[in-house]
Amino acid sequence: MARARRRKTTRSTLRFIGAAAAAASLLLVVAWPPGGGEGVADGRGGAGSGPHGSSRPAADSAGPALGWGLTHTRYSADQGERGARERAEKLLSQRRLPQNQHIMGWGALNPEPSPGRYDFASLDSRVELVRRTGGTPVITLCCAPDWMKGGADGETDWSRERLETAPDPEHYDDFAKLAGVVAERYPDVRHFIVWNELKGFFDDDRNRWDAESYTRLYNKVYAELKRVDENNLVGGPYVVMDSRPPGDDTHASPVRGPWGSVDRRALDALGYWDEHKVGADFVVVDGPSYTHEDELVPDEFTATEKFGAVGRWVRERTGLPLWWAEWYVEPGDADDARDGWSERHRVAVHAAGMMAMARGGAATGLYWNPQRRGADCPGCLWRGTADADGGGALPMMSLLSRFGREFPPGTRFTEAKTGGDGARHLKVLADDRVVLAVNTLGRAVKAEVDGEPVEFGPYGVRWLTR
Repeated sequence: MARARRRKTTRSTLRFIGAAAAAASLLLVVAWPPGGGEGVADGRGGAGSGPHGSSRPAADSAGPALGWGLTHTRYSADQGERGARERAEKLLSQRRLPQNQHIMGWGALNPEPSPGRYDFASLDSRVELVRRTGGTPVITLCCAPDWMKGGADGETDWSRERLETAPDPEHYDDFAKLAGVVAERYPDVRHFIVWNELKGFFDDDRNRWDAESYTRLYNKVYAELKRVDENNLVGGPYVVMDSRPPGDDTHASPVRGPWGSVDRRALDALGYWDEHKVGADFVVVDGPSYTHEDELVPDEFTATEKFGAVGRWVRERTGLPLWWAEWYVEPGDADDARDGWSERHRVAVHAAGMMAMARGGAATGLYWNPQRRGADCPGCLWRGTADADGGGALPMMSLLSRFGREFPPGTRFTEAKTGGDGARHLKVLADDRVVLAVNTLGRAVKAEVDGEPVEFGPYGVRWLTR
């Protein structure tokens, strides 16, 4: 079993099981909050770059290229104190971005506890939140009710092992039927991801992904969603792009760089799905920049180049719009919490990762929002709404929203000239209107960008108009 898969499972499962599942709420993606300092305000005194020009086409919400958004997890803006919820919803309403919700777990209860008996109250709450805030809804069709995987009718075991169990083959048709019921219930939802990280589809005996079984499930779900409405857009296989460090040839593949080599088994699984799928409107992957051993090679910023390499390979292999359902740049601890970096450091490395994904041709990127109830929430998008003063934007929200506005799918990137002593420490992405520049050092540097002197604080993120 791929360790990245186990890591993600621990994170997501521990934060959604039990009462967490009852906290059905859908966070949404978000707004560009004005004002405020490096990494938020425009680096040359403006408020932003204004309306998109020819180099930055608007994303078509009816198509498979949605741009940058997020996945709702255990807690979201439909819970907590009224004033905090209102602030969070206002924040989310400022910009139309994709927002993803799973049908079971991560804020949603078991949608079909017994065959033919449905409970959509929690999923309804999440979808309604997306509607109220004007987001583009995405539904991930995972996970499966217990009775589809050997459990008892009417019971739900929220343990990690049970949640991650795939449906039994004899229930693939039942899961596809459930997917169709979901699609019929939410006719305004057009984007569906089939399953999550191939959970339950690792073959321990053969030490590889069971892409054959997953693809059989996928094909049944795809056919059912298209039967409900041929305009529904469907993607998979949502495989984890795990990797090993340079010099470790364990399951090595040609997709490699200074950060290491992607696990060949992940590429094989995606390749099998691509060859045997009955159809797809987009292809879905996820993964961390760090290695299977939680190493950032050769450093946390260079490691993000993996996202670009994976993106180029996937797009060349499939010819489909590429979605990153999740991405991670900071290794987790024993509980899979990512609290070790300062928020400034975290935002800077995420900015570098998003740059790499954009260069690799990503059509959509969904940030896995680690939202918590309290105000102390490293990496969260807004302050927890359980507190009366919660709901305000946090730095990662500012980055995600601004990046989505400035670099939508189809943006034609250009070169930005850099110089000066600090130039070698910068990561830069630009089009004809704006430059995003990131200082990769934990100390201040000075550099020139497009011939203009610019000062960067430690891990400084600057938006510069051209």
